[in-house]
Amino acid sequence: MRRWRLGPAALLALLGGVLAGAGGGGGGRALPPLSDDVPFRVNWPGTDFSLPTAGVLYKEDNYIIMTTVDKEKYKCILPLIANGDEEEEKDYKGPSPGELLEPLFKQSSCSYRIESYWTYEVCHGKYIRQYHEEKETGQKINIQEYYLGNMLIKSPLSDPGWSLFFIPTKNIEGQMTPYYPVGMGNGTPCTLRQNLPRSSTVMYICHPEAKHEILSVAEVTTCEYEVVILTPLLCNHPKYRFRASPVNDIFCQSLPGSPLKPHNLEQLEQQQEMLKMPFRRVKEEEIHSTKEEKFSSIHKPLSVGSQQLVTVGTTHISKLTDDQLIKEFLSGSYCFHGGVGWWKYEFCYGKYVHQYHEDKESGKTSVVVGTWNKEEHIEWARKNVARAYHLQKDGMQTVRVVSHFYGNGDVCDLTDKPRQVTVKLKCKESDSPHAVTVYMLEPHSCQYILGVESPVICKILDTADENGLLSVPN
Repeated sequence: MRRWRLGPAALLALLGGVLAGAGGGGGGRALPPLSDDVPFRVNWPGTDFSLPTAGVLYKEDNYIIMTTVDKEKYKCILPLIANGDEEEEKDYKGPSPGELLEPLFKQSSCSYRIESYWTYEVCHGKYIRQYHEEKETGQKINIQEYYLGNMLIKSPLSDPGWSLFFIPTKNIEGQMTPYYPVGMGNGTPCTLRQNLPRSSTVMYICHPEAKHEILSVAEVTTCEYEVVILTPLLCNHPKYRFRASPVNDIFCQSLPGSPLKPHNLEQLEQQQEMLKMPFRRVKEEEIHSTKEEKFSSIHKPLSVGSQQLVTVGTTHISKLTDDQLIKEFLSGSYCFHGGVGWWKYEFCYGKYVHQYHEDKESGKTSVVVGTWNKEEHIEWARKNVARAYHLQKDGMQTVRVVSHFYGNGDVCDLTDKPRQVTVKLKCKESDSPHAVTVYMLEPHSCQYILGVESPVICKILDTADENGLLSVPN
């Protein structure tokens, strides 16, 4: 099914040139005012078609009848758009965002996110807890925990007055997404901020298929956190409705006696294809692949309710060939970057791990978390597990995680000792073969774990020797 993605001016030109005009009858109506800020896309889905239930609102009676110069007729169903917003927003008299979330708070339900070291627990309307459990000798369980926020005295169900006029947004997968914020304070005192209590903002985002999952937890500044929750409860409010794509679709269905798509349009598309033919080269497939990967990484809808939740902080590495990429990565000339919130991380294999923050006014603040020394790593590997295996269904073992030690970082103010980090390189399959996720954990003061996960790493883990040292595969 061919789609035309257009701005309003081009859309009107197409509808004016291919489709001659609008006719009345039934729910047919004139074209609504269109904003140049809102892109549209014309689809020709045929008669066997159901309107989308998520995203921009559609109604069966919101259509226009278009007739081509060849007397072909089409019923074009329009999204309810007015100056870039849904028409229903003006007349919405339903529950407020806080009232829509009320069942979540009254049920005292909790959401969890399990990461390599920490587990995050969000008990809605009560508290946010970050904890790690370790079994000691005699099966005694030692719990390390921090409260990132407790519910403030103010009820989460009462909406602030400004929420009626100002809806904050957050960049999710390259798309500015509206959210409903709930503040939580009075958390565990923070030693790095003169024992001020930790605090968090819980951002509730509409997603029709979600089950109140924790999408991400980020420390935006020292001991201040942002927690993103995906929930279907907000989706009934027009201002928070989920949009799988920033492009608005117009669905034009052929009426009896008319082809699926206008004849003139079919000819125009064929001419465009013919014009492209002389310019095709051997590298076309590579160029298409690069564009497709970039587009899918930005516009692919969030996948929820499974282990394929979007990982905030995932980036896409350069479209080099696998052999080039592996060689440059293992030589330390290609570095991985990642992280969300205040701190970002740079990992150069066999060189160093840096933690940095960039600010327009003060510039770049960088901390050396650890530097590579082969002899120190080998000494560390003798006492720790440098290779972890995964047992496959056929009984074969494959290397799943390789750990490397980087010491001699910048001296830590809290311990007066150099920072150090254990880098865990993990094979992680992904829809995008060149995706990489980088995240940092701090189980002990200034002793870190840097997780680096990517499909590229899957190709080199089996080359690890007994010390976990990697080499270019044959």
